[in-house]
Amino acid sequence: MDVVNYGIIGCGMMGREHIQNIMLLQGARVAAVYDPVRELAESAAALTREETAVCDSFDALLAFEGLDALVIVSPNHLHVDQLRAIAARRPLPVLCEKPLFTDPEDRAALPEIAAALPALWVAMEYRYMPPIAALVDQADHATGGISMLSIREHRFPFLPKIGNWNRFNANTGGTLVEKCCHFFDLMRLILKDEPVRVMASAGQTLNHRDELYSGRVPDVWDNGYVILDFAGGARAMLELCMFAEGSRYQEEISAVGPRGKIECHVPGPGRFWPSKLGPAPVPRLIQSPRAPKGPIESQIPVDPALLEAGDHNGSTFFQHQRFLAVVRGQGEVDVTWQDGARAVEIGLAAQTSAETGQAVTL
Repeated sequence: MDVVNYGIIGCGMMGREHIQNIMLLQGARVAAVYDPVRELAESAAALTREETAVCDSFDALLAFEGLDALVIVSPNHLHVDQLRAIAARRPLPVLCEKPLFTDPEDRAALPEIAAALPALWVAMEYRYMPPIAALVDQADHATGGISMLSIREHRFPFLPKIGNWNRFNANTGGTLVEKCCHFFDLMRLILKDEPVRVMASAGQTLNHRDELYSGRVPDVWDNGYVILDFAGGARAMLELCMFAEGSRYQEEISAVGPRGKIECHVPGPGRFWPSKLGPAPVPRLIQSPRAPKGPIESQIPVDPALLEAGDHNGSTFFQHQRFLAVVRGQGEVDVTWQDGARAVEIGLAAQTSAETGQAVTL
């Protein structure tokens, strides 16, 4: 394949980020796009500065000749039905945005869908953020084996989406699925282990409570704590706050073990950083050995071109590099459908725990 031709399903904010990062890849182009909002699809096609086709329907995109891969960036609750249609009618390698599914009943369909596709990659961009990737690579050595892992995200509220679909659990799967499956995936990746018990406290405290859509008040949660016990004895905790605009670092991840501690601090999207505060912070990695040597801090800057292409500190580009290798038959899927499903299952268990006040055994 001299040039790999992509079809994009969904042309909102994240769809545009995928398009802009595919444009940075050598030997890749966006050949066709589809979004039910025609204006969105047309503006997304214009980003490519090529003759990108704007399809009138999902069916028309699947019928478009010459495609080599598909990227699903549609609302969460549509993913499984679209994957099912692709598997049956146009089995191409697919990169599907998280969460892989929202309805627990859809979990059973995934093995058959995945088996019919040449490749199914679940988009977990956080794995590929340079500071987080460095922590993942160095955590075992720095800690001597992780005993405790914590992830804190302090950020802005959910952004507006077309039709306000992300304001309701029925569409998103719930905040601990929609937003936090990223973090549960990271916990499994960093600890190389599976959780056996989930405990959570979460709810809707401030955000969206004064909004009304067709007579309905949004029900998505905006804060919470989730604690996971892992089979090997490690513990992990997630702290989420979505009314913490202006935080210097959006994500802070720390891992601690008998040898010491390693942590990374990741700023949020640069476009939200107040310019009056000067330059946005640079991601950093800090190692703190137990021996009294003092912490070792290093900055991990991200290429400005990658920062310009999206809101995830360059991770979408690195993810697409690896997915492109899979499409070319030169690599393996990093984030399998099983990984994507497990992250959703943990999120659903966390929501059940928060609703019932009981720990959930996995």
